[in-house]
Amino acid sequence: MKVVLRSATTATVMLTISLAAHAADLPMAPTYQPAAAPAAVQQVYNWTGIYMGLNGGYTFGQSTPMSLYSDSYTAFDFSANGWLGGLTLGAQIQSGHTVIGVEGDIDWANITGSSRGSIFLNGNNLGTATLSSTVNSISTLRTRVGYASNNWLIYGTGGVAVTNENSTLTGATFICGGANAFGSNPPCTSLSSLHLGLAAGGGVEYGITENLSIKAEYTWVGAGAVNTLKENMLRVGANWRFGM
Repeated sequence: MKVVLRSATTATVMLTISLAAHAADLPMAPTYQPAAAPAAVQQVYNWTGIYMGLNGGYTFGQSTPMSLYSDSYTAFDFSANGWLGGLTLGAQIQSGHTVIGVEGDIDWANITGSSRGSIFLNGNNLGTATLSSTVNSISTLRTRVGYASNNWLIYGTGGVAVTNENSTLTGATFICGGANAFGSNPPCTSLSSLHLGLAAGGGVEYGITENLSIKAEYTWVGAGAVNTLKENMLRVGANWRFGM
């Protein structure tokens, strides 16, 4: 009996040692590692799209409307200042940091000025007269070329301008439209009120959201015969852009 027990004990011990050795040779179970979070993708602001907006501001400059009556008159100018505001429509495309587009606007305005002085024609003094003018609107159609740095856009712009200017000449003796007018005759007004010219300037724009941006810009406008009107426009605006 003792021999049987001794044999059974020996077999059990040998089996235990064999199983332990076999378990030591088995590969270790892999340790669980959480999946790495994907790297955040930086959003780049996109200026491409068609946009429309509002703008407004102040303008100051010089008006010389005598040439609207006759080039023979001695010119005298005066300050013409006032406010303006209106609508903007444009389209642009971005490639890298470069943004190229076209923009048009129409601004209703109240830009006024006047002066009183002597009117000379071919060296002859025609008397003292008062010349006044009012610019009712300024419209421009311009190209825009800019440098974009994410939400910021710095740009230059240039194109054509059309102004609507009415002027009035009153005095004791003057000539209007080639016809003599004397004494207390009614004042004469310029026959042409729409004047073609040039526009050039620059500005900075900032994108608040994907579609909404605000801007501040300076634009010089020279319109009419020999730049009858020369204005410096300081405007701010907001644009809503529809992506393409």
